[in-house]
Amino acid sequence: MKDIQSHRKDEHVSLAEHLYQPQAHAGFEHIRLIPNSLPEISQKQINLNSTIGGIVTDYPFYIEAMTGGSAYTAKLNQSLARIAKATHLPMAVGSQSVALKRPDLEASFNIVRKTNPTGILLANIGANHSAKDAQKAIDMIDANLLEVHINVAQELIMPEGDRQFNWLTHIQEIVQNVSVPVIVKEVGFGMTYETMLKLKEIGVKNINVAGYGGTNFAKIENERRHDHAYDQLYDYGLTTVESLLESRPLQHQVAIIADGGIRTPLDMVKSLALGANMVGVAGHILHTLLRLGETETINLLSAWQTQLADLFTLQGARDIKALSAKNILLDSELSSYCQQRHIQFP
Repeated sequence: MKDIQSHRKDEHVSLAEHLYQPQAHAGFEHIRLIPNSLPEISQKQINLNSTIGGIVTDYPFYIEAMTGGSAYTAKLNQSLARIAKATHLPMAVGSQSVALKRPDLEASFNIVRKTNPTGILLANIGANHSAKDAQKAIDMIDANLLEVHINVAQELIMPEGDRQFNWLTHIQEIVQNVSVPVIVKEVGFGMTYETMLKLKEIGVKNINVAGYGGTNFAKIENERRHDHAYDQLYDYGLTTVESLLESRPLQHQVAIIADGGIRTPLDMVKSLALGANMVGVAGHILHTLLRLGETETINLLSAWQTQLADLFTLQGARDIKALSAKNILLDSELSSYCQQRHIQFP
């Protein structure tokens, strides 16, 4: 019999697809790239290499955490692993907390390592867990990196969620004791400068701002409630772009990952120009996989890789470091945000 946690995993996938919006609202519509009509560069000169947690990657984006924890999501994880292998992209699994409680569900996660033996894989666990649990999650999939997610809003809306949030000590313990680099990530509500500073001060070196605008876990968890009492929080949080602006004072001290509502290679380039060194994509990949299948998802991601090289060429940028916030225009709404938050831009 399927327990409530496995059932929740299936519900998350179903609701994420049901609530998917082709047009995201992560803030990218509020910024423009300044054109470079004389880039004086060949596309063959473009280097799309980046790093995630210090590990060199072929491209500056990866398949972000989505699923695992049930028979159905095991099949999705296997498909995503095949896609990651075919496109040479890193891949994160969904939260492994369920498998720590139910060892029989480990196969729904470690299928990704069996399918992609040499790929870059990210384990995933909540910030309420110990370093011992975190290492178990890493070992479960022989992970190269660990994502520790922080998700207060989701937990509070979730009927069976946590109600106590003393997480900094746990995160510090995990960072200091696990065998792989750690990324601390939000789940779609964004991060302030103050939050990122607290993380940096306890030794976190990689932060995924995971802003509002993509998969909305306030909506997903509220749909799971009988009373639907939390629709008031549907627009809670900072967008991905606002979160990237918040990160600017810390970008030379920690590595920043952009995530949340990434729908196109242009969104990626804007994220990189704002100071991210890596971009995570989940919702659009899941939507494409569920609607069109593995082959078309591979084709989409391969096309994105080519388009990224085109966009770098268009900007006259040989690599990520050559992209700059100096080549970005903010609209009046984002300019006002920077003023209110005392963010210097560019």
